[in-house]
Amino acid sequence: MKSLYLSAAVLALAAGAAAAQDLKYAPGEDARFNWASYEALKSMDLKGQKLTVLGPWLSADKDLVESVIAYFEAATGVEVDYAGSDSFEQQIVIDAEAGSPPDVAVFPQPGLAADLAKKGHLKPLADGTEQWIKDNYAAGDSWAAYGNYTGPDGQAHQYAFPYKADVKSLVWYVPENFEDAGYEVPASMEDLKALTEQIVADGGTPWCIGLGSGGATGWPATDWVEDMMLRLNAPEDYDAWVKNDVKFDDPKVVAAIDAFGWFARNDAFVAGGAGAVASTDFRDSPKGLFASPPQCYMHRQASFIPSFFPEGTVIGQDADFFYFPAYAGMDLGQPVLGAGTMFAKLTENPAADAFITFLESPIAHEIWMAQTGFVTPYKGVNTDVYGDETLKKMGEILLNATTFRFDGSDLMPGAIGAGAFWTGMVDYAGGKPAGDVATSIQATWDTLK
Repeated sequence: MKSLYLSAAVLALAAGAAAAQDLKYAPGEDARFNWASYEALKSMDLKGQKLTVLGPWLSADKDLVESVIAYFEAATGVEVDYAGSDSFEQQIVIDAEAGSPPDVAVFPQPGLAADLAKKGHLKPLADGTEQWIKDNYAAGDSWAAYGNYTGPDGQAHQYAFPYKADVKSLVWYVPENFEDAGYEVPASMEDLKALTEQIVADGGTPWCIGLGSGGATGWPATDWVEDMMLRLNAPEDYDAWVKNDVKFDDPKVVAAIDAFGWFARNDAFVAGGAGAVASTDFRDSPKGLFASPPQCYMHRQASFIPSFFPEGTVIGQDADFFYFPAYAGMDLGQPVLGAGTMFAKLTENPAADAFITFLESPIAHEIWMAQTGFVTPYKGVNTDVYGDETLKKMGEILLNATTFRFDGSDLMPGAIGAGAFWTGMVDYAGGKPAGDVATSIQATWDTLK
């Protein structure tokens, strides 16, 4: 019997050692991390409980999120089963309507979560969660709103917790090219326009812009228009536009389209001339930055675009980025366009409530921050934890944001945001007047029920 007890003790020690090894960073060893927030989680003793999580993250991203989840498991004793799906949007609806949902789901877009909340498939988060987001996230009101939906009772509740963010309001450039020409990073939209004109006066071409994307051709221009909407109008106007309360042919929207046109429809401003904008593939368009001499000096695109830079490009050295600036004279703050993921509950499993509490801890963000592909608007993290300077700089853009808005086309009905808006921007790049383009898009929206 004694040997049985000893064997059990050895097994227990081995299991504990294995759990410690599973943690990416040993608790307490790296002073950059907020280990106090990890230790505080241990007050939630949920040993033996299980939690299922369904999300869109696969392959490397699956490994990364599981490296974060491991700390929740180690602190609370909950056993978590994360499953990633490349057809998450379809799978979560099937599972929810079949009555066999995961305990927690990770939504890449708020629209689908809002639909499921209205049908009664999501469970409201704990009281105080909405206020926590407002208090602890930069532009917190913006982030809270993206998880606040109308439930089957007709009342608004906080149903989703924003977690991993993506930044779209970025302009990419080659520092060496700027330095050689004596250009400085512009601090305002007025400065950006002045720089655009200066580059032309110096005999260069300021911009590379490409809208080509196969069946999705036109989408890069929708990002430009969304960024300009946020820089010319109040956030409430942007929200109303996305819902079609402000119509597409409203002068505010037409002005935003033409603000994009100021850059894209001037032959002198764009590599290859304005006529090349619609036909240039968006994956090829940044290559002009790296030509010698430069075919262009700037390229506006989201955080993913370095994947299409020449092999071996070192971000921060060979290429860098700056915030797509706001107008100094508009008094609209520092708006940021982007996207993000939202965690929501589909069951009343106590472990699901504990998991949302875990997401409120700095450690739940810092573990992924220290690796790759993650930025957060959480003001309580140590930004020195970021795995590289690029992520840190993107995180600072989020932390300095006064307003954050999701990609508008992704929030619109598919026939508009992934249809008429795309094709309309191709027509606009080809010379069709902004007013005519906007009227055509609105006519399509009017046909939707």
